[in-house]
Amino acid sequence: MQWILGVLTLCGYLITLALIPSILLQKKRHPVSSVSWILTILLLPGLGGIAFIFFGINRVQRRSLSKEKANRSLAPKLPSVVQNQLLSRDDYLPLNQNLMRLAQKITHTVPTFGNHIELLTDTNRTMGLIKQAILNAEHSLHLEYYIWQPDKSGTLMRDMLIEKANAGVQVRFLYDGLGSLSLGSRFFKPMLEAGIQVAPFLPGASFRERWSINLRNHRKIVIVDGKTAFTGGMNIGDEYLGLDTELGFWRDTHLKIEGPETLQLQQVFAEDWFFATGEALTQPQYYAHPDPTGNITAQTLSSGPEKNADIFLSLMFAAINEARENIVLTTSYFVPPESLTTALESAAQRGVRVRLLLSSKSANPATIHAGRSYYDSLLDAGVEIYEYTKGILHSKTMTIDGSWSLVGTPNFDFRSLILNFEVGLAIYDRKFAQRLKESIENDFLHAVKITEADWDKRGKLVILKQNLCRLFAPIM
Repeated sequence: MQWILGVLTLCGYLITLALIPSILLQKKRHPVSSVSWILTILLLPGLGGIAFIFFGINRVQRRSLSKEKANRSLAPKLPSVVQNQLLSRDDYLPLNQNLMRLAQKITHTVPTFGNHIELLTDTNRTMGLIKQAILNAEHSLHLEYYIWQPDKSGTLMRDMLIEKANAGVQVRFLYDGLGSLSLGSRFFKPMLEAGIQVAPFLPGASFRERWSINLRNHRKIVIVDGKTAFTGGMNIGDEYLGLDTELGFWRDTHLKIEGPETLQLQQVFAEDWFFATGEALTQPQYYAHPDPTGNITAQTLSSGPEKNADIFLSLMFAAINEARENIVLTTSYFVPPESLTTALESAAQRGVRVRLLLSSKSANPATIHAGRSYYDSLLDAGVEIYEYTKGILHSKTMTIDGSWSLVGTPNFDFRSLILNFEVGLAIYDRKFAQRLKESIENDFLHAVKITEADWDKRGKLVILKQNLCRLFAPIM
């Protein structure tokens, strides 16, 4: 009996070893991922192979190629957003010019002038403004969310969409198949009966694809009549309004946009909708050029594994290296690629004041422990690290030298920067950067500063836990 068990163990080990060529054949921009999977298979016989089958096979590449093909099919049919000739004075700052050129090169979008962009830092107010915009909709509502909960808040928003659909407004609802896994036929039935078009962003529609935890659509977009748009970090659900007693207060950052930039967000939605449904949203009413409503220059950035570049990774890296005075970064998940860690450390070492505001609490505690494993070298380089203690910090923002800002959906981690579909706005405006910085200064009042002296007092078991969690940071 023992020899049979031994033979089966050996066979299982050989089978998992046979997966190594599959790892090497996959095209990866980050070779450390291949090394990690090979070591996992060798050190965890059987279990490592099973983990690779579920989480390591590059379904991202297969799906991202489909997304890229869909984008190319739709592109010739979409109207182009022409760069405004009138520019603000802030656009001529060297920092803004350099980052503007980079963003244009890697995203193929252009900056637009004449936008009114409102910074929203209170989730209840954000929800109220979105509801008001929905109520005011006249012909179209396009919504795209990573998480939409079927709780009291999510159901109330759904019923508002149903009411507008019954009034003749065209409503399209796109949700991530895994992030919004709790939505089911019971939730969708009254929407479909009202004529709302509902679609999941694949993968997630089938049992097999639900195991593909990568390729998530992490975007949060609302577009009303092609004129008013919302995007940022906030999903839809009770917890995002601070109503979850376990999670407590929820701190998020969102944007309300009016002006030409809404067209670029409309285009992001149109590309995702076309990929999910095959319907091309090219009708002129969705792209009516809005009159300038403000004096802010901004640019929509959308990233995904179908792109030829890691857009947010490239832009953040460049922005950090361009900084001469100060960097303020907020993120809910901090598991940065090595290039960004080095950039932050180098910036601090050359005299830039670098401040990171990170969450001390999360619905996924392992990410907090993984993030803390990076603190040693950052603190040693002079980076200031603060952990938010008032509740959940879910903001994803960066501001550089008081003139350039980034607000959107991407966190400062591998998954957001390399694997997910994300969206954000680069904002080339000093007044906006000042407002963003002031809002974060208020957050620092509810944060604890991590000092080198205190950090060195950690026990070995704490260090072991942090480094172990870091090993499982997603690298694909």
